[in-house]
Amino acid sequence: MNPSWFPTTLPPDIWLRNVQVPAAVLAGVPEPADVEGLVRLDLRITAGRIAAIAGAGTAPGGIDLDRGQVWPCFVDGHVHLDKTQTWPRQPNPDGTHAGARSAVTADRRGYYSESDIEPRFDFGLRCALSHGTAAIRTHLDSYWPDARAHWAVFRRLREAWAGRIDLQAVSICPLERFAGDDGVALADEVADSQGILGMTTTGEDGRASSPEFQASLDRFFLLAEQRGLSLDLHLDETGDASSRALDAVARTAVRRGFKAPIQVGHVCSLSVQTEAEARATIGLCADAGLHVINLPMCNMYLQGRQADRTPRWRGITMVHEFGSAGVPVSFASDNCRDPFYAYGDYDMMEVYREAVRIAQLDHPFGSWAASVTATPAASCRFTDRGRIAVGAPADLVLFRARSMTELLARPQSDRAILRAGKPLNVSLPDFRELDQALAVA
Repeated sequence: MNPSWFPTTLPPDIWLRNVQVPAAVLAGVPEPADVEGLVRLDLRITAGRIAAIAGAGTAPGGIDLDRGQVWPCFVDGHVHLDKTQTWPRQPNPDGTHAGARSAVTADRRGYYSESDIEPRFDFGLRCALSHGTAAIRTHLDSYWPDARAHWAVFRRLREAWAGRIDLQAVSICPLERFAGDDGVALADEVADSQGILGMTTTGEDGRASSPEFQASLDRFFLLAEQRGLSLDLHLDETGDASSRALDAVARTAVRRGFKAPIQVGHVCSLSVQTEAEARATIGLCADAGLHVINLPMCNMYLQGRQADRTPRWRGITMVHEFGSAGVPVSFASDNCRDPFYAYGDYDMMEVYREAVRIAQLDHPFGSWAASVTATPAASCRFTDRGRIAVGAPADLVLFRARSMTELLARPQSDRAILRAGKPLNVSLPDFRELDQALAVA
């Protein structure tokens, strides 16, 4: 819903005056940033695109935003839209990772038809749109042959949502599922859908160092190479320090000379390894050109959870150290209201706010504003997304907040969203809409 402080309509040619933009999302910075990384500007919007970026005080007229912040629309680079909103019918009994896997397995066996997936998937997209997201990469359960239903829904909704949210999809299933004819069929389905090849391995038993694991990993890489596919992997989502799949993936990418983009998610176990082990793996990731995406809210929810015991760690990976090594780091929503995370609403400002608090991405705030905008856009190759640049679409999120502490102190539920320079007047969908689909009384 459009907030009361911003007009419900705009002329096709308008200046937004006296705004502040994170320098990390600006293509070309005409003015120096302040200590919080914000640049004070005037922005001109013409025919749905950004026509000019100038120092504050340049514009002859327009709307004075009184130093309110302007961000590009968000890019959510790791979600699970085919699982979303299933918590009411299939909750996690104890909040653990094992409990989540068990609950999702039961849900997969009982439901997950096209008619079940599609309304929940669409509901998640409407949530994301309402919060200001313009591009999403979703993982899809891909247990062949049942994976066909998930990919069919994705292709349908990708077309239906074109122009509102750019969509990409990634397969997710255990690495061993890529053995034999089923693995070939699944890789073909991903390629035919212009998707990204993905898999998961927790590596909790230290098997990443075994010859069998390496053989499976090489086959997985080969399937991608033969089809020209990028990779996106769930790795080391555990507090077991012996889990070293990330190391194996980085070494394999370097050895094979793999050129397509690779994004790796979670890699939680890195934070409980020795400093020397972790830094060696981070160096390998830099050499391999990997991109890291962290899921701070879901990882905090699952990792280190034991009954009647306060968690001793936060479940996130070494984001500061990755950044210092030149490895791009993004943050994303991950699961929303399913057995892996009971909460969430595809609100990337919530993700950013919680990432700042959990990972201490402040004092200074530096360039971390890019971690939910420009960085995932580049990592996922969403063109024309995540940056404020002359010629880019005027897809913007406007906040009344003048500083980073104002921005992060509140949920910013009164934000205004512009799509192609026009105020977006949509409301969050009501959870009651899904009661019938979920058979919830």
